Amino acid sequence: MAEAVGDIGLIGLAVMGQNLILNMNDHGFVVVAYNRTVEKVDHFLANEAKGTKIIGAHSVEELCKKLKRPRRIVFLVKAGSAVDDFIKQLEPFLEKGDIIIDGGNSEYTDSRRRTKELEAKGLLFVGCGVSGGEEGARYGPSMMPGGSVAAWPYIKPIFQAIAAKVDGEPCCDWVGEDGAGHFVKMVHNGIEYGDMQLIAEAYHILRDVVGLTNDEMSQVLAKWNKGVLDSFLIEITSEILKYKDEKGEYLVEKIRDTAGQKGTGKWTAVAALEFGIPVTLIGEAVFARCLSSLKDERVNASKHLTGPKLKFTGDKQKFIDQISQALYASKIISYAQGFMLFREAAKQLNWKLNNGGIALMWRGGCIIRSAFLGDIKKAFDKNENLSNLLLDDFFKKAINDSQAGWRDVVATAVQHGIPVPAMSSALSFYDGFRLERLPANLLQAQRDYFGAHTYELLDAPGKFLHTNWTGRGGNVSSSTYQA
Repeated sequence: MAEAVGDIGLIGLAVMGQNLILNMNDHGFVVVAYNRTVEKVDHFLANEAKGTKIIGAHSVEELCKKLKRPRRIVFLVKAGSAVDDFIKQLEPFLEKGDIIIDGGNSEYTDSRRRTKELEAKGLLFVGCGVSGGEEGARYGPSMMPGGSVAAWPYIKPIFQAIAAKVDGEPCCDWVGEDGAGHFVKMVHNGIEYGDMQLIAEAYHILRDVVGLTNDEMSQVLAKWNKGVLDSFLIEITSEILKYKDEKGEYLVEKIRDTAGQKGTGKWTAVAALEFGIPVTLIGEAVFARCLSSLKDERVNASKHLTGPKLKFTGDKQKFIDQISQALYASKIISYAQGFMLFREAAKQLNWKLNNGGIALMWRGGCIIRSAFLGDIKKAFDKNENLSNLLLDDFFKKAINDSQAGWRDVVATAVQHGIPVPAMSSALSFYDGFRLERLPANLLQAQRDYFGAHTYELLDAPGKFLHTNWTGRGGNVSSSTYQA
């Protein structure tokens, strides 16, 4: 019988899986590695894992036999049916209290279901978002675990050891119940879509309105990276813009302008619609990628449809500074919307989310890591029941200080025919959120006119009325419902 010496098992030896195993090994944990194609196990042990304490397994039964109790088994496999298949394969060899951890990009609804199903069988389930790509997995990712809370004491020492550290604090803490870990990772990825789209819009304006060269744009972003916009994405964009290929030409200008997507941004937008929260910036970032993919249609349209032919005549340096303000203000809106979604999901699904802890988890290891997340952590430390980030004193002032420049940039982009869906939707959200009265009173009147959907009066909220607007209709109203 195989000796139970493994601290944790990992299934899935693609690059992320291998790097996470090597990371765990570096921190003194004995890892048992398994892959459906068992040749990969032998190859890994003979090469990348040579000379380490890593152990191989050639079947799920052997994997389970080599693990100490309670068994801790991480999956890094494709989301969906592959996760359910491995759970089914493992179940006959597991005992009460054993822990299954899904570290892939699963939908949070699947993690909710799996937590419930496995707990009913006496097993524990953790859906853990892992961010940071290959390098993060190897040297310190951001990790967002949620699910069966009883599992946390058993995985905490391993996960917090291997996670990225910022000011000595691990970028990993317990997120919340059932699907909360994967929900937080989903929103993280949605915010990533938004951040990338905002930077792309800033690049478009700098290139086609201000007329900067790639080297000049790279220098601008390098400067921005020393201030409030200090972040991983600004840093790598500065590097990308100045990179030249073997011909000495800027590579980024040769890349086909069609953006791919793996679905997590779309999941965030769909969740926002389901929970009724206006996460408009991420939605626009997803649609911008969809529009970019219509390359052939855009090429054809460019021959038929015209736009303005203006030349920028303003103060270039002042306008560049305003672009950074627009980027910063829009970014604040995106995160405010993301945390609004957390608040509503927690309310509807009975999660106890630690918002300040989530901001801390994102400060290192992950793609959206930035200095700015420290300010979000401080806002929730100051008031853990903060209803909206925009109402925190720091962010109120930041938006106020950036507002004039933000408006000028959006207006100038529109006048020059440059699409800024993320920046402009962020500004529209801000204006909608800060106004006491919106024109939805007219919408309600229209709905009542054509469909007897009823309305409330300002001085009598909660009381639904119907008006016979034409004198020809009846007084029967349709039942009210929340859309």
